Amino acid sequence: MSRVLASPLKYIQGPGELSRIKDRISHLGGPVLFVMGGSAYNNLKRVIGESYKDSGSTPVFEEFGGECTKKEIERLRIIYRTHRCTVVAGIGGGKALDTAKGVAFFENAPVISVPTIASTDAPTSAIAVTYTEDHVFDENILLPRNPELVLVDTDVITRAPVRFLVAGMGDALSTYFEARANAASNHDNFAGGKSTNASVALAKLCYEILIRDGLMAKQSAEKGVCSRELENIIEANIYLSGVGFESNGIACAHSVYNAFTALTSCRHMYHGELVAFGTLVQMVLEKSPEPEIAEVLQFCTSVGLPVSFAELSNRELTRDELMNVAITASGPANFMDSMPFDVTAQMTFDALITADARGREYRKKKG
Repeated sequence: MSRVLASPLKYIQGPGELSRIKDRISHLGGPVLFVMGGSAYNNLKRVIGESYKDSGSTPVFEEFGGECTKKEIERLRIIYRTHRCTVVAGIGGGKALDTAKGVAFFENAPVISVPTIASTDAPTSAIAVTYTEDHVFDENILLPRNPELVLVDTDVITRAPVRFLVAGMGDALSTYFEARANAASNHDNFAGGKSTNASVALAKLCYEILIRDGLMAKQSAEKGVCSRELENIIEANIYLSGVGFESNGIACAHSVYNAFTALTSCRHMYHGELVAFGTLVQMVLEKSPEPEIAEVLQFCTSVGLPVSFAELSNRELTRDELMNVAITASGPANFMDSMPFDVTAQMTFDALITADARGREYRKKKG
């Protein structure tokens, strides 16, 4: 089987990049349909409009409905065709970007990703994660190509709520451990091949940057200052994690996340927050070395990522609910077959219980 590394055609990160968006994508033609999250629609249209001033081209702005569903994608496809657009640009969080990718997939159009938060690794990938109308994971749409451009304006990211950045670190945290599992099992990645040395190295670098710069980046974001550490974490959350997960694959951590989305008491949690706990579950399942588990627990607690059920749910979870999480996470619709050993629902349940106990114990020990 071939080794395949997937990546956006170009990645640009820096302050003020949004004001240069027309010049960055003019070679693709137009008109461009800008699918924009609510905050982006209200606050960033002017910046984009200024970029297109006197260009002779008129961008089409449409506010994203809030969930990446098949219905929302179809609604936006009608707008795309009505205005005879030829390019789709997603601006906002991961769901807005995935929706734009979904429109681009069905319209066979190039797509541009402009994340306004560094909360997930969605911007770089050729994958659109869809959900049902009641916010439960539906399926992954696999695009034939990655975004033409990922444009990251670090001024915009720095102004976003810090919780988004921390959630992005939680999502990025899983990248190395899931890459390692896929490499050990020789499982196919999302790009249609096996992982490369480069993709595994990027995943490992992602983890190293999180451990080294995560806390200082959070502190910089809290002050509204885009420090070198914050720039590094933005790159880790978006690019390294994005290329890392797509070119290596995902495993237990994201399976646990998908399963938790079915619990209404966990719906207030962000994607990366649930994935972070899923990473801890995976490490327990793998019987990772104690120093490694301790390092992940220390990182999570230092930046504010959840390490116990009490931090995931707004009420106490029952054993039946947790067993349903284990059954769903271990089922064929998820990614447990990427693990280098067979995983049963009982094994996943035991790992869930143990991860929660380890997290509570660590919190108590650290006061």
